[in-house]
Amino acid sequence: MSPFAVKAIQLLLSLSLLIVLHELGHFIPAKLFKTRVEKFFLFFDVKFALFSKKIGETVYGIGWLPLGGYVKIAGMIDESMDKEQMAKPPQPWEFRSKPTWQRLIIMLGGVTVNIIVGFLIYICILGFYGRDITTNEQLPNGFAVDQSFKEMGFADGDKILSVNGEEFNNVTQINKYLFLRDVNTIEVLHADGTKETITMPEDIGTTMFQNDVLRPFSARNEPIIKQVGEDYPAEAAGFKVGDRIENVNGTPITYWHDFQEAVKANGLKENTFIVERDGSLETIKVTPNEDGVVGLNTINKTIREHYSFGESITGGISYGIGILGDYVRQFKYVFTSKGASQVGGFGAIGNLFPDTWDWLSFWETTALISIILAFMNILPIPALDGGHVMFLLYEMVTGRKPNDKFMEYAQMVGFFLLIGLVLFANGNDIYRWLFKG
Repeated sequence: MSPFAVKAIQLLLSLSLLIVLHELGHFIPAKLFKTRVEKFFLFFDVKFALFSKKIGETVYGIGWLPLGGYVKIAGMIDESMDKEQMAKPPQPWEFRSKPTWQRLIIMLGGVTVNIIVGFLIYICILGFYGRDITTNEQLPNGFAVDQSFKEMGFADGDKILSVNGEEFNNVTQINKYLFLRDVNTIEVLHADGTKETITMPEDIGTTMFQNDVLRPFSARNEPIIKQVGEDYPAEAAGFKVGDRIENVNGTPITYWHDFQEAVKANGLKENTFIVERDGSLETIKVTPNEDGVVGLNTINKTIREHYSFGESITGGISYGIGILGDYVRQFKYVFTSKGASQVGGFGAIGNLFPDTWDWLSFWETTALISIILAFMNILPIPALDGGHVMFLLYEMVTGRKPNDKFMEYAQMVGFFLLIGLVLFANGNDIYRWLFKG
């Protein structure tokens, strides 16, 4: 099965699961507060549905347009824009007839479920799998350092000892910490055995983003191939797992990053590799794909941390909070011209999944998407849950309910804004697919 198909299946399965659970977050409190739910749909049923069945007062179904899902709650101005129902006198089983606090709980239900699902998946991952981390012991050769960071005092072969004065065990996370978190100082052990504490610039994350240096530290692994990507140029060229890269385009290769830099410097032109295989040298020629990728990977050595039942709960929640915080912090980059150009739609989300089926990666990515959906849905944009919450909070503070005509216009504006964002994000995906490289 092609990598595209594997990613697409994982994306569809993950989103279907999360959409159903999100809508259950609205459905359950609505039923508890005796509010009528007229429809519960996975995907949108514009004009027709692939499947539908009425059970009790609710029609359950699957639409044909996989852009989300919805529950249609009676007496609520939502994407259905059911003006005919809203023109009738309020009924006791309608959303608009319920106390404000009940309506608020109903609207917060979907986001709450997404957060809980994300945290619960991380708890289960830690409890069943544990967590793989890379310490300095697994990186005997330290890190290769980008030139811009060498100017700050770092050097090839450095090992990370502490960040902000606290011991830093999972050292390959240093790039993410620098980009998204407040890193003031880093203590390193240089290759000559000396220790140094380096003070970081205050705006280091922004600098990394503007200069496109998102991985200033890369592990100095031996240049031994551990993975050959299926349907990538390297597979067609004849590379094999276990090959040791000795030379690329006339450049001797000592560490893995040396090979990456040699290929990058050559652009999209053909590369000549000399690899050691079973004690003999072989020459292999390969041209990168349109993204500049040949499809060779190594794997950082790791150790597995195991968690008790209690530790997995606290650890999973803590990890989930960290992921949510990181996503919120990186959101500021979206409002720059460079950040806007990198916004992605379903293609970008699909690329979060691995090329081959792996349940651990699937659940890790599903947890991440669940937390992202929670944050995106709580944004105060009409037509999103956050927009409804914003108006409900206004009503609770002022004691006045926005009139139905205002809510209809707000819903329309929010809907067209969302459509525009979806088209823009997926347009970026298409543009990168057609023209990148």
